[in-house]
Amino acid sequence: MIPSWKCSSQKTTGKALEQLSRRALLVSAGALSVGFATESVQAQLPQKEIEPDYTIQNKQIRQSIMGWTYNPMPTADLAKLCKDIGLVAMEGVGREHYPMIRELGLDISLVGSHGFDKGPFNPANHAFVIKSLREAIDVAVQCDCPKVITFTGMREAGISDEQGADNCIAAWKKVIGYAESQGITLCLEHLNSRDSSHPMKGHPGYFGDHVDFCVELIKQVDSPNFKLLFDIYHVAIMDGDVIRRLRQHKDFIAHIHTAGVPGRAELDENQEVNYPAVMRTLLEIGYQGHVAQEFIPTWPDRALALRHAAKVCDV
Repeated sequence: MIPSWKCSSQKTTGKALEQLSRRALLVSAGALSVGFATESVQAQLPQKEIEPDYTIQNKQIRQSIMGWTYNPMPTADLAKLCKDIGLVAMEGVGREHYPMIRELGLDISLVGSHGFDKGPFNPANHAFVIKSLREAIDVAVQCDCPKVITFTGMREAGISDEQGADNCIAAWKKVIGYAESQGITLCLEHLNSRDSSHPMKGHPGYFGDHVDFCVELIKQVDSPNFKLLFDIYHVAIMDGDVIRRLRQHKDFIAHIHTAGVPGRAELDENQEVNYPAVMRTLLEIGYQGHVAQEFIPTWPDRALALRHAAKVCDV
């Protein structure tokens, strides 16, 4: 007796072969279409061979740069490059350079303060944090900059997350009245705690490492002068869903940073964020603040890397 499973197999062999042939044909066609699609996508991806004299054309995005990323290029040279490309501002450079930057016709888009490691998470840091923020507010007023950065600081043993959040809110509330009186907005930056490959690519142990949580802290401070610094690089690494989060938190966003993900390099085809789409979303939600380039250049021609990033964001 022939086993029933063999009989069934024999009856369906012709049909199975036909299905296999169809499947093979579809797979082959799919492979070809993917190949053509890949070539098409690659043709549209940003290429390094952009115009060596490219300047910003659309001017809908107010582009700036976090100057530390271009060290050791002299700040004066970087400022001239920014002016030539069409960036409108600079930040993340020594305050001693502010007069030179302003003389070139560039703005200061953000004033630094107490740094990301020693923050208000620990009440022992409060006097230092408050003093640093008040001084930064004064500097911002002097250089006609509307924003000062702040951070939560690092988690520390013996302090729970709940207590740390209360500590942060208490410290910011002690200085926010002064910021309001001077017309300055404090911007809380979210940082990723995942990347441990480089001290400026990630910050293991940072308390405010989820953007939604940082927004909750901002709501607790409850001031129109306390907002979010939405760093696309950090948000993409920790939380993802960047475009939806931009729309979700649009009322709290006062400043934007960029960088390629992962690695904090150029905004090119070797990273995963669709920056033109993100920039169009900023226009859609009515964002009018600065977008500061904060990638660490890896291209041999670092000036061209900045021109390229400016073009990617010039939607």
